[in-house]
Amino acid sequence: MISVTELRNGTKVEMDGGLWECLEYSHLKMGRGGAKVVTKFRNMETGSIVDRTFNSGEKLQDIYVEGKKMQYLYKDGGDFVFMDLDTYDQVHLPPALLGDAPKFMKENTEVEVAMYGDKPLSITLPNQVVLKITQTDPGVRGDTVSGGTKPATLETGAVVQVPLFVEQGTDVKVDTRTGQYLSRA
Repeated sequence: MISVTELRNGTKVEMDGGLWECLEYSHLKMGRGGAKVVTKFRNMETGSIVDRTFNSGEKLQDIYVEGKKMQYLYKDGGDFVFMDLDTYDQVHLPPALLGDAPKFMKENTEVEVAMYGDKPLSITLPNQVVLKITQTDPGVRGDTVSGGTKPATLETGAVVQVPLFVEQGTDVKVDTRTGQYLSRA
C-alpha cells in the first residue's frame, strides 16, 4: 500500500476493481482543512481517463508491472500473435490493446509487453524501426514550395512524410513515437 502523497506520474495502482496509471497529480493545502491530492488516472485496460480527489491520509494498492520481451509473429484474424522470447509461449493480443503500434510493426519485430501477472496491459515498440516504402510519387526537381516533403506509404500501411529525393523501394528509419521520417536506412 502507498499513500496518495507518494503518487507520481507513471505510478500504477489498483483501485475500484481496475488497474490505473497516474497521469497527473497535485498537492493542495487548504487554509483550515486538511490537504488534498488531486489526480488524473488512466485505466490501463480500457484507456478511459478519470479525475479523482483524495484526502492526504488515504492509501492505494500499488501494483508491479513487469516488462517482457516478445516478438510479433503474425496477425490471426483480428488478433496479433506474439511469442515470449524466454518461454516461447504464444500470446494473442487484441488490436484495442496495441493502439497505434500496428502501423509500425512488421513480422519479427521485438517489442516489450507490460504484464500484470499473466495479463498483458500494453506494448512498447522500439524507438526506431526500418521499413520499406511501397508507394510514393516521384519527386519533381524544383518542387520545394510544399516544404520539400511528400507522402510515402510504408510496407505496414502507415503514411509518413519523406524528403523529395526518397524513392519507392527505399528502406527508411521511422520514429515510432512520433511517426516521423528520420533517415534512409
